[in-house]
Amino acid sequence: MSIAVRPFRAADAPAVAEVLCTAAPHHLVTAELIGWQASAAPAAERYALLLAEDPETGALLGVARTGLLFESAEPGLGFLNLGVLPRYRGRGAGGALLAAAEERLAGLGVVTAYAKVADDPVAVGFAERRGYRPGRRALHLRLDLSTATLPALPASPGVDLVTAADLTDPYPLYEADCAAAADEPGDVGMDELAFTDWLATYWERPDLDRRLTTLAVVDGVVAAFSVALTDGRDGYQSGMTGTRPEHRGAGLGRLVKLAALHAARRAGFRYALTTNDAGNEAMLAINRRLGYQQVGAERRYLRDLSG
Repeated sequence: MSIAVRPFRAADAPAVAEVLCTAAPHHLVTAELIGWQASAAPAAERYALLLAEDPETGALLGVARTGLLFESAEPGLGFLNLGVLPRYRGRGAGGALLAAAEERLAGLGVVTAYAKVADDPVAVGFAERRGYRPGRRALHLRLDLSTATLPALPASPGVDLVTAADLTDPYPLYEADCAAAADEPGDVGMDELAFTDWLATYWERPDLDRRLTTLAVVDGVVAAFSVALTDGRDGYQSGMTGTRPEHRGAGLGRLVKLAALHAARRAGFRYALTTNDAGNEAMLAINRRLGYQQVGAERRYLRDLSG
């Protein structure tokens, strides 16, 4: 079939969200989030959406999200993540989007392109035939909050549980996020993220629920945290749960995650999603003890664009 690739327009946000929710069902995506990312992403990210459509009917077939991995100190890294509606796969939309996305990244000076690929034979075959090589694997987990039996919160002397809504200044959370992420398993490190860009990327995103984002404060310092993202209806997703290195081993990661889940259920959310690097055994163990079940997986693939 004939495929046209064009830039995103603000009116496309609901249709793009529908495509991504169908193509990547283990992530929460809303039209509000799509519109915000397209208009408010940090300038350093050079974020842009590309859309594949049928030029005769105008039907949206798939989406590519592209930009720079600006959080890393390593130069020349970019991302392109494709989502194609299942009924249009194998008909050229993915290939057209990939070519346009790679062309855009090469024009931005990207040397290495990273793509998140569903860990299934069709998606993996698509990536590997086009020269992408596998990186780290991540697991998608889900918990049914409407039926799960959550443990009671343990007594935690010396630990104050607060929410992000209680913060008058988010800088302490930024510091904790950077400290926790410094040795988090992954293909790309978060070692070059300025506070202003952190605010724009994470703190100001519309799906961040500050009432559910839970922090453990020890001696006045944010020692651990669990970031809550929601769709405003039924779905809750852990954006990041982390503990400062000097506070690990005390159960604070489990504590904030459990407290956030209890709060999410009280707020009426019916299910919880999270994604963990397959090598992050500590966090996987916490999630499994809380009742999360694996529902999918993805792998990061990368390709050299310089040649």
